Amino acid sequence: MAMPGGSSVERGQWVRPIETPGGTVRATEYLATDRGRWHGVGHFGFGRQNALRFQTGSDIKEPMKTLLQSVAVVAALCGGLNTRAFAGEPIQLFNGENLRGWQAYLSQHGVARREVWSVEEGLLVCKGEPMGYLYTNQKFESFKLVVEWRWAPGTKPGNNGVLMRINGEPRPLPRCIEAQLQHGNAGDLYGFHGMKISGDAERKVDNKTTGPAGHIQGVKKMRGNENPPGEWNRYEIVLDGPKLTVSVNGQKVNEAIDCEVIAGPVGIQSEGGVIHFRKIELTPID
Repeated sequence: MAMPGGSSVERGQWVRPIETPGGTVRATEYLATDRGRWHGVGHFGFGRQNALRFQTGSDIKEPMKTLLQSVAVVAALCGGLNTRAFAGEPIQLFNGENLRGWQAYLSQHGVARREVWSVEEGLLVCKGEPMGYLYTNQKFESFKLVVEWRWAPGTKPGNNGVLMRINGEPRPLPRCIEAQLQHGNAGDLYGFHGMKISGDAERKVDNKTTGPAGHIQGVKKMRGNENPPGEWNRYEIVLDGPKLTVSVNGQKVNEAIDCEVIAGPVGIQSEGGVIHFRKIELTPID
């Protein structure tokens, strides 16, 4: 079957869609026409590797317009498959190989990122000092975040936190919402430097300090569900507009309301204790 540009394709051969600068797939790259008729194409559909297949069959003698409309629908779907990140599609913030897509801020500016955070045998390892945080290049507002962590086996568990909606001036503990990772307190939720967050009156925290966190607002967890130090834990965090819900190892442990809504990076702290991460996955919410 003749193809544009002089190439050819045999019936039954798999052909990859070709993307144009505008992000669409040109139908003429994988469908051949002759005077408005389609030759050798019984039907077409999605196949392996997101490709379209030329399939054997008799000539289809439908009008060109109708077939082009069908191909346009397929092309639009192919364009969606090439989208790097959209609502509903998980993004692996940590790729298990390196720290591409992340930056760092440390209280000791002369210390390099690699001296605090590294990737070892597929794990993100944080040494815990000096104080600071690793944060994504991308900003996110509403999302589901899955974080799997453990305190380094054989070491004393320390402090850490998952930071969300980071904003304001860079500092060792930035303005943000935190899901606590301190051993024994995973599930506590805080807003630093006046970052708004609220919840059950009996569990609310409102502390105007002069420390590195500034004005702290927060909600203590309803219950704990951490595994012993050295074992893996799983955080499932859903931050949707002003609502925040967190689960630890499959059990809901806290919820908050009236969270300040602003897009910002996601971060992981360095705040004492060697900690490992094997999964940091974010799914945006419309």
